[in-house]
Amino acid sequence: MQIKSLSFRLLVSAGLVLAAFFALASVVLEQGFRESAEQALKEKLQVYVYSLLSAAELKNSGDLSMPANLPEPQFATPGSGLYGFIHSAKKNLLWRSPSAIGLNVTPPPELIAGNSAFLLAEHGRYALHYAVIWKNVVGVEREYIFTVTEDAQFVSNQVERFRKTLRVWLLALGLVLIFIQLALLRWSIKPLRIIVKDLEAIEKGRKTHLDGDYATELEGLAGTLNAFINSERAHLERYRNALADLAHSLKTPLSILRGCAESFSVNKETVKEQIFRMDEIVEYQLQRAAAKGEHKTAGAVDLSLIIKKISASLGKVYIDKNINFDRAVPEQSLIYYDEGDLYEIAGNLMDNACKWCRSTVKVTISLNARKGRRNFALLLEIEDDGPGIPAGKLAEILKRGVRADENIHGHGIGMAVVYELIGLLGGLLEGKKSEALGGMKWSVYLA
Repeated sequence: MQIKSLSFRLLVSAGLVLAAFFALASVVLEQGFRESAEQALKEKLQVYVYSLLSAAELKNSGDLSMPANLPEPQFATPGSGLYGFIHSAKKNLLWRSPSAIGLNVTPPPELIAGNSAFLLAEHGRYALHYAVIWKNVVGVEREYIFTVTEDAQFVSNQVERFRKTLRVWLLALGLVLIFIQLALLRWSIKPLRIIVKDLEAIEKGRKTHLDGDYATELEGLAGTLNAFINSERAHLERYRNALADLAHSLKTPLSILRGCAESFSVNKETVKEQIFRMDEIVEYQLQRAAAKGEHKTAGAVDLSLIIKKISASLGKVYIDKNINFDRAVPEQSLIYYDEGDLYEIAGNLMDNACKWCRSTVKVTISLNARKGRRNFALLLEIEDDGPGIPAGKLAEILKRGVRADENIHGHGIGMAVVYELIGLLGGLLEGKKSEALGGMKWSVYLA
């Protein structure tokens, strides 16, 4: 697993979160266990206090007497860890158990009769102090504070054993959870590994596009990558076609120039004309090759605005015809295509319509069109009132280098460019006779 990989980063992040959680859990559980152990010790010392109270006797003289044999044997064993003390209300030591001989005595705190205090005293011992008022049968009344202490080692040992056990179990649980997390991470990012493998297959030529069954979140990415791949391939294909068109288009001018080379001064105007023509061809093919084709990531383009601009420009070019542009277009018709491609398609079709029309060119845009079983986002229709094109010649003029009329100036590749570009965009081009104007009608379906 590489350090820069998503799996490593996610695993480290999950491991840090688990480590922080288990550290906090360990502290909380350990503190809870300590408090529970101290509570158990307090209840145990309370029992010892009650045993001392049951063994004590207040004499008629007002003196407190303790028997030699105490109920709890540990009180009689020096150094046993369990010690008993009795103080007067003025905190004077009145009695200590045999087990407490030689120990430093810590005075009890101020207590009201009937109350108790559980403290961690000096020298590492827990102490329970209990204040009482004692009255014997003859009416003698005294106040005492009974204290029972026990070494803290008992609680410390319990907490230490619990800490070790807890750490072992938390470590084992943490390792199990990390392995589970690793398995879940590998399962979660499996779709990413699949799409990476498919991209590598595309790079090596084993696949043409991303066609796997990807996760829902990756379907949009796969679609965008496919669109990008198709766009780049289409772009490359157009460069190849443009070079082929350029080579083909330059053959005639080069032949003419070759023939004029021997008598340049006589054919000076012809040479200039052919050079100008070659310049036009090169410029056109470069622009053609730069067309982007299908590009789903392009921004929305208003085709209605493009039609209006083209109409205004063509009106000036063909000013001598005084063409009437009949536009039936929405106020706005947005479509996600490259603006240059739309200018290429609409410009070529409208230019041909203006070239062949008598006086009228009609442009119609319909949204959400349907052709056969396919739904299209937009339908562009361009009609003219010219002579039209014979049905048998429609397929021919869509080929490269073929013109409807050889007497009309042109390279014979305009309609071929439009046809290929629409195909690359995933659209459909249809030509037929215009029922309204009697001339030619081109229908462009764009997805």
